[in-house]
Amino acid sequence: MAISTSTAPTAADLTPVLTTERLLLRPFRAEDAGPLRRLISEWAIVRNLAAVPYPYEPEHAEAWIESARAQSAAGSAYHLAVARADSGELVGGIGLRVDPAARQGQLGYWIGRHHWRQGYATEAAARLAGWGLANLSLDTLLAEVAADNPASLAVLRRVGFRPTGEATRDFPARGGETRVVTLTAGRHEIFGSPAAPKAAVGGARAILLVAACALIDADGRVLLARRPEGKKLAGLWEFPGGKVDEGETPEAALIRELHEELGIDVSAACLAPFAFASHGYDGFHLLMPLYLCRRWQGTPQAREGQALAWVRPNRLHTYKMPPADEPLVPMLRDFL
Repeated sequence: MAISTSTAPTAADLTPVLTTERLLLRPFRAEDAGPLRRLISEWAIVRNLAAVPYPYEPEHAEAWIESARAQSAAGSAYHLAVARADSGELVGGIGLRVDPAARQGQLGYWIGRHHWRQGYATEAAARLAGWGLANLSLDTLLAEVAADNPASLAVLRRVGFRPTGEATRDFPARGGETRVVTLTAGRHEIFGSPAAPKAAVGGARAILLVAACALIDADGRVLLARRPEGKKLAGLWEFPGGKVDEGETPEAALIRELHEELGIDVSAACLAPFAFASHGYDGFHLLMPLYLCRRWQGTPQAREGQALAWVRPNRLHTYKMPPADEPLVPMLRDFL
């Protein structure tokens, strides 16, 4: 049996460079100071940004870029330049401030006035929101918009945010307190709900059968995989496995899924039934048997872009999981 030493990435390892169909979201560079100042210092932009002074001087841009780089390195915030993918032209900025204790991130962005009405704000905000929930230890995203900025409010609604209330914030450029609308979004709003299988005969709630496996290494650690961007419930940790196809046994499904997801070979004789989860989602009911496996061929590798972590049984509860997986954690911890 080969043992992987893969661990989950830390926040400081995750300073992203993200792409969309038309945009490149990248860390700010020293040479961005001039274009940044020219774009952000227009009154139409700066009036809608909290904590940004007016007039916006060259030293403000230089100091902010250094601060942004330091925050990204520390994992406390990720501030990215929004540039056109084809020309590299700077068109705006976007950021995500992280509150690890609350498992929340606050999204903010701006787009230069001459680049409005092209969908850049929606494209950039959706990309960073998805990346944050999928790759950081976050459950919820927050945003605040000046109440007299309906265009930005519409952008956030298109991304998936929903208004939750109002507050006041200090806007230095306006010279005082300004009323803002607060908004929130979670995984279901950003990624959508888990897909339901075909309805059962007679309109009864369909049952989705999924097989999962707790791979246990020689040190007694359990392998968890983090659902990557592009999948429902992205960012949550789970036991490897997948849907049982029609005509398959759970064991056959696990053998197939473990090879596809992790590149390892497992025999049915090494899969020991342990427990099962039963959980109702909107529109369907999930039934998930959990197997234990201590022997396999090959080294587990992330073949689908997922992060992997070998976790001590008494630490499993610190990894945020889908609701169906959570009841299995105390049973597995007590057994191991």
